[in-house]
Amino acid sequence: MKLAKRMSRLGTETAFEVLARAKKLEAQGKNIIHLEIGEPDFDTPKNITDAAIGALNSGFTHYGPSAGLPELREVIAKYVSKTRNIKVDGENVVVTPGGKPIMFFAILALADEGDEIIYPNPGFPIYESVINFIGAKPIPVKLREENNFRLDVNELKKLVTSKTKMIIINSPQNPTGGILTKDDLGVIAQIAIKNDIMVLADEIYSRMIYDGEHHSITSFDGMPERTIILDGFSKTYAMTGWRMGYGVMNKELTPHIAKLMTNSNSCTATFTQKAGIEALVGPQDKVEDMVKEFKKRRDVIVKGLNSIPKVSCKTPQGAFYVFPNITKTGKKSKELADYLLNEGGVAVLAGTSFGEFGEGYLRLSYANSIKNIEEALKRIKEGLAKM
Repeated sequence: MKLAKRMSRLGTETAFEVLARAKKLEAQGKNIIHLEIGEPDFDTPKNITDAAIGALNSGFTHYGPSAGLPELREVIAKYVSKTRNIKVDGENVVVTPGGKPIMFFAILALADEGDEIIYPNPGFPIYESVINFIGAKPIPVKLREENNFRLDVNELKKLVTSKTKMIIINSPQNPTGGILTKDDLGVIAQIAIKNDIMVLADEIYSRMIYDGEHHSITSFDGMPERTIILDGFSKTYAMTGWRMGYGVMNKELTPHIAKLMTNSNSCTATFTQKAGIEALVGPQDKVEDMVKEFKKRRDVIVKGLNSIPKVSCKTPQGAFYVFPNITKTGKKSKELADYLLNEGGVAVLAGTSFGEFGEGYLRLSYANSIKNIEEALKRIKEGLAKM
């Protein structure tokens, strides 16, 4: 089969590949502890699933507007206005089946072939994948452990050229759990305004912060109109399989993003959107309980990793990932990740799954029980001792 050349530029998300390999090993009778996949291990709160069932029973099984149900768009606008301290309404919102379409559509709508897009590395792999796919040029800004995995704003300034069309930021960050400070965001805002650059702010983990508070770049004057906020329901409400995300953007951009929805997905399932309304306006205690539990797990896994010889781990401030340094083991990230899966029965991701600057690290998701995390730590320690 002769594929289009552009397909060779499309990357992947390694977490799903490792998950498939882990499932294959489980089918062969091997016990695997899953620390590879980035999804909460909690069930969707019952009030949300009840709302979806009610919507199905009420006939919400048909097409809806490509940009999303007006009532959900308004609820999202009120939520974002309150949490980011900005003023937006439903016309600033486009609802999509998951958060990834916002990444894809924003880059597709705003960047031409040859344009440059700056993105964090190590970072969520789909950023670089989509940039390459459309023929733009990916410009990585390195996240360094010594800087708590925050991007260096001075380095960012040096990367900006006349071809820079977009800057992608992610805070709290996948895979490191690092967050950008308000001062960081202020400098990025100045760079964006001075050079007329759009910002894609991936804030999907904005409710999962353990130390400090979340700041959005949209809080700075001049930024709401040049920022696309990416957020959604998957992480906060344990709704990964529901495929519910959204973008908040300049009203001039929303019809173009909605047109891309029309041409690709038609619309997001209407009954899931009714559940999304309940998620945002209903009780938030389950979210708060989940974040508290994640914080406990974070503390257990960080302490455990730092007790393992030749491994060190920074304490992440948000999300539900740790990014331990394994350079002293003398092993490459991919080699060690494969070894831990095949020999130790622990599924983790190589840091290079998140870009070239992830070499020397592993990513572990602590979206698993403390019991399983402790067993995984034991297996990792024993496995490294045998190498």
